[in-house]
Amino acid sequence: MGTVVDTLRSRVDPSPATAVLAVGDLLAITAFVLIGSVGAHGNSLADVAGLIEAAVPFLVGWGLAAFLGSLYTADAYRSVIRAVSWTIPAWITAALIAQVLRALLPTPGSFSYVFLIVSIVAGLALIGGCRGVTAYWLSDGQLH
Repeated sequence: MGTVVDTLRSRVDPSPATAVLAVGDLLAITAFVLIGSVGAHGNSLADVAGLIEAAVPFLVGWGLAAFLGSLYTADAYRSVIRAVSWTIPAWITAALIAQVLRALLPTPGSFSYVFLIVSIVAGLALIGGCRGVTAYWLSDGQLH
């Protein structure tokens, strides 16, 4: 059991900074889903179940990619460049996982190469931007 705990602690720092990162990530992914669902597809904000259904594959994908990439450690936000450079492959992985989940689960709009590219670019702008700003704040302005 100690090995599991050690692995978790090496990938996730239990700190207030980690909580700040997690909240920022959640807000960025939520914004991504809202912009896509409501803005691009004209779905209603009142369709909470539909919004949750659209968000779950991305949240699961991000959770797995961020954990495997150690994106919730102090190393991940030591500087803005590090935060953004670690976020890029993690978000691409998360978007791929989300697309596979959309294809496997009974969700509207299964796998689409076009949506994969859109989700990588738009999601990366949101989560990468959020992580860059958060890293700047948490690292006392360290750019490199």
